[in-house]
Amino acid sequence: MDGSARVGRTESGKPVDSADSADAPQEPLPGDGGPFSADGAQEDVQEPGTGREDEREGALLARVLGPDWGARAARGLAFLRRRITGEYEVDDFGYDQELTDQVLMSLLRPVYEKYFRVEVRGIENIPADGAALVVANHSGTLPLDGLMLQVAVHDHHPADRHLRLLGADLVFLLPVVNELARKAGHTLACAEDAQTLLERGEVVGVMPEGFKGLGKPFADRYKLQRFGRGGFVSTALRAGAPIVPCSIVGAEEIYPMLGNSRTLARLFGFPYFPITPTFPWLGPLGALPLPTKWTIQFGEPLPTDGYPPEAAEDPMLMFNLTDQVRETIQHALYKLLVRRRSVFF
Repeated sequence: MDGSARVGRTESGKPVDSADSADAPQEPLPGDGGPFSADGAQEDVQEPGTGREDEREGALLARVLGPDWGARAARGLAFLRRRITGEYEVDDFGYDQELTDQVLMSLLRPVYEKYFRVEVRGIENIPADGAALVVANHSGTLPLDGLMLQVAVHDHHPADRHLRLLGADLVFLLPVVNELARKAGHTLACAEDAQTLLERGEVVGVMPEGFKGLGKPFADRYKLQRFGRGGFVSTALRAGAPIVPCSIVGAEEIYPMLGNSRTLARLFGFPYFPITPTFPWLGPLGALPLPTKWTIQFGEPLPTDGYPPEAAEDPMLMFNLTDQVRETIQHALYKLLVRRRSVFF
């Protein structure tokens, strides 16, 4: 026998000549991990961590994070890169539109949609372009109504308008709050800043009641306080911007203000120190607002571009227009309250 020829046996015990088998193509047996199945069909070869495993992981992430999680993650990383490198812009008032759109609005939106369940009406009364002055009632002990008003315009206006709110001096004296307010586009409630924003074609928001409306007792809810001296009307007349009255229902009940500690207010430098059924008795927990149901309604705009330039200096005209705006908001509040089924539903 040739020494190069050896006899072996298969698993079934059948003799096999190794010399002949060396020249024959080797076919893998079923189940030996080769690329062919038992019936000769080619099978997909899967690398660990690829193919079907990646598909399963992607499907799981899509269920947990949403179908567009990849795009959102990419946008988030790009946002962080711009923040780190300083490649972002703010205007001369400190307004950071990118931060507002991607972070601040995202933080406020769950409160707006899930907690207060805000319903918006008449948003189309804010012009699609050009300047406008939104004038709203003010209430709620803390100025959450201004923030919810900003989200309403940002999320619901068909032309993607942004509301630039005018805030009281105290807002810009508080640490952290000052910086966040500037980043969100708020500025000091003064004629110069309001005039500049309106001349740029911005939508500007003002709440003329100020602290008188914000800190009024619960017994006086939905009764508008004085609208000041009509400075907002004068500003709108100079810019030729329409005045859009706005009525907000629901904010009055978030912190029912039963009393005001003037001693503590003077001690802390606040315009008032609220006493509510839960605050200060429950400490920080007492600062949690009640989950009332809100409605924000924008009324028909009052045009001001038909008046002569000297109209802004006419005190009687300013008084009449101020009173007209105030009465429009008050009547809208009464109508909304009559239609309201419940404070919380």
